[in-house]
Amino acid sequence: MGCCASTEQPLHRTENKDHRQQHRRPSSVNGASAVGSSATEAGFSEFLLSELKSATNNFSSDNIVSESGEKAPNVVYEGRLQNRRWIAVKKFTKMAWPDPKQFAVPKEVGKLKHKRLANLIGYCCDGDERLLVAEFMPNETLAKHLFHCTSVLLNYPIMGRENQTPEWAMRLRVALYIAEALDYCTSEGRPLYHDLNAYRVLFDENGDPRLSCFGLMKNSRDGKSYSTNLAYTPPEYLRNGRVTQESVAFSFGTVLLDLLSGKHIPPSHALDMIRGKNILLLMDSHLEGNFSTEEATVVFDLASQCLQYEPRERPKTKDLVSTLTPLQNKSDASPYPFLFGVPSYVMLGIPKREEAPSTPPRPLSPMADACSRMDLTAIHQFLVMQHYKDDEGTNELSFQEWTQQMRDMLDARKRGDLAFREKDFKTAVDCYSQFIDVGTMISQTVHARRSLSYLMCDQPDAALRDAMQAQCISPDWSTAFYMQAVALSKLDMHKDAADMLNEAIILEEKKQRGGKGS
Repeated sequence: MGCCASTEQPLHRTENKDHRQQHRRPSSVNGASAVGSSATEAGFSEFLLSELKSATNNFSSDNIVSESGEKAPNVVYEGRLQNRRWIAVKKFTKMAWPDPKQFAVPKEVGKLKHKRLANLIGYCCDGDERLLVAEFMPNETLAKHLFHCTSVLLNYPIMGRENQTPEWAMRLRVALYIAEALDYCTSEGRPLYHDLNAYRVLFDENGDPRLSCFGLMKNSRDGKSYSTNLAYTPPEYLRNGRVTQESVAFSFGTVLLDLLSGKHIPPSHALDMIRGKNILLLMDSHLEGNFSTEEATVVFDLASQCLQYEPRERPKTKDLVSTLTPLQNKSDASPYPFLFGVPSYVMLGIPKREEAPSTPPRPLSPMADACSRMDLTAIHQFLVMQHYKDDEGTNELSFQEWTQQMRDMLDARKRGDLAFREKDFKTAVDCYSQFIDVGTMISQTVHARRSLSYLMCDQPDAALRDAMQAQCISPDWSTAFYMQAVALSKLDMHKDAADMLNEAIILEEKKQRGGKGS
């Protein structure tokens, strides 16, 4: 099984996992508490060491899925939370991050949420311990499927072939999805990815390829950005030891070579073939000619561009996506055109996962019902009627702050409220942003209203960030969780959305029983 893997070949371990559960208690990041694993899924939490010990059966060797590193060795474990959700835990040694202040990068990486990433959901910095927590990917790495596979990877009746590595359509899907992941990270201001290779590409429960979030930060404060053989390292890294956005493109080129050849061959050898246009010599013999030469040539040429010696001559991430996207729809020349619409789990020969129920089997509140139906109009009506009653007690301002800033700030909020009631959501976003940017007052309601406004403007990423911020302000506020559920669903993260919706309902029921929260 795979996980949010390190760069070395994963280790096998026993499958007796049902006893590895733990009680997930609220934890905090920058003073913000996260309630339950669902909060961790959509947001980012600081875990207690005891929680991760419990989840991984006290870091049992049976739970190890990979280990790597020389100067800064690290081990990746699988773990399971009380709600039966699997996690991947990357455990560093003390020498990797001796100063806890330097172990701050995970918080930035944790802000990234995308369906093409195996997302980072938390971390632990307890004494000498440094750990990262990510979504668990149960269906191995690309390296396992390409280089080490001995099982049936494509159980499709028309093919009639066994013991084969992924078919051509699946390889094209891997290339596109990883390009999309890199482009998303670049657009969010995290363009550097360390040691991109086939071990960093993981397969989720649906068989879809995802990029490990662990590569978005180095293995240690002074660690190398590339732990693989120097033959696969960008030439500029060998010169100055620095990773650039162009270095990532080079590494993506090596992954394309893996997909083409089915082997982990040094780029220099592949470049000789590329220069000689010996594409058939490069192609994986396990494909037995079952690929489109036209499509393979496109990937071949893109790999050549990525592997250019001069960094400035390599393509940008958006160019990778624009080149690979048409291949997903260009099925006429493919030997098995029907595979381009086949779900990934079919192409990997894994069982279809059981979908979590979108709504719990108990009566729903009006807000829960609206969110389960993705009825943004009903959610809007609820937020209007709630007004600001849940914001009481969240702000204590000095007299000076009242006299100097409150009038303009409250006026901006008032204009935002008016626009929100009138369903002028673009103006609402602008006015609420003026209120938030001043920073003197905090309001979970404003963030929730701006979140819905973003959804109405078809900006689910921004909506999710606002909903998460509302949770930071009021960790037990069910409305924040409801808004995250809707945003996640808009982002096609349906399993996370269902989990978040259930968490919101639990919090709302707790409030109705007289507990804290709303």
